[in-house]
Amino acid sequence: MSTLTVPPLLSSPRDDAMHLHRAFKGFGSDKSAVINILAHRDAAQRALIQHEYRALYAEDLPRRLSSELSGNLETALLLWMHDPPGRDAMIVRQALRKDLLNLETATEVICSRTSSQIQVFKQHYYAKYGVHLEHDIELRASGDHKKLLLAYVSTPRYEGREVDRVMAEKDARALYKAGEKRWGTDEKTFIRVFCERSAAHLTAVDSAYHGMYGKCLKKAIKNETSGQFEHALKTILQCSENPAKHFAKLLRKAMKGLGTNDSALIRVIVTRTEIDMQYIKAEYRKEYKKTLNDAVNSETSGHYRTFLLALLGPNQ
Repeated sequence: MSTLTVPPLLSSPRDDAMHLHRAFKGFGSDKSAVINILAHRDAAQRALIQHEYRALYAEDLPRRLSSELSGNLETALLLWMHDPPGRDAMIVRQALRKDLLNLETATEVICSRTSSQIQVFKQHYYAKYGVHLEHDIELRASGDHKKLLLAYVSTPRYEGREVDRVMAEKDARALYKAGEKRWGTDEKTFIRVFCERSAAHLTAVDSAYHGMYGKCLKKAIKNETSGQFEHALKTILQCSENPAKHFAKLLRKAMKGLGTNDSALIRVIVTRTEIDMQYIKAEYRKEYKKTLNDAVNSETSGHYRTFLLALLGPNQ
């Protein structure tokens, strides 16, 4: 089958919809053409293509993609078709389903998002599923992990870079008193500081903690907490300091060892492509002395590999 060559940015959403429809015709779809179009369109363009496709063919494009594709390519492309907040809502909803419960994934997404991103995806969550995100967290999570997630999704946080150093030192002292200084851990203090403070402030707290007590906050979290509560605190801290490094580490973990964790690989690449992928690629290269593209290339195959590499862009 000959592949349709589509200029990445020159065709209109209507043209794209028609090219896609043509790619679906005949025996087996022209997957290269589908990837060539959709991997090079941003969220707004993808929404317009879906609108045009429905208008032209009275058919839902994601549904058609689902019937034409399979496996990891289908999973990745269908996730890509959403806009970022709708996608986050869908990932978290699936992770909080009773039959598919995956608290690690729900925690990873919630605790790596900014306060404003969470507010928007909460609206999508309610609009799409008719239930508040807090309700599902209440049902599925437990203990301090639940308390932290509920506080994190409902507390607005300052997103600027200004920091009150005195307050940061005060928080560092409070965390030391709540953790390493006492027998047992006062989780309430950790929840309050981690859920109420800005990313820049938490970075300053970590620096103050290190200056005052000779060790980093991450080590204190590791020593004083465990399970999903520890995972949530570490994610918040790492994303406040360097989100790109955090996601580079998740990608490395997904591809390390025997076999690949494709759901994690897809989730991170698809959700970060339109946010901070160039920084993640730079961090990956710095940390692991190999480009992210090369790592993905050696861990995946076929059209699935082609699609992920198209999202990653140039190999650098």
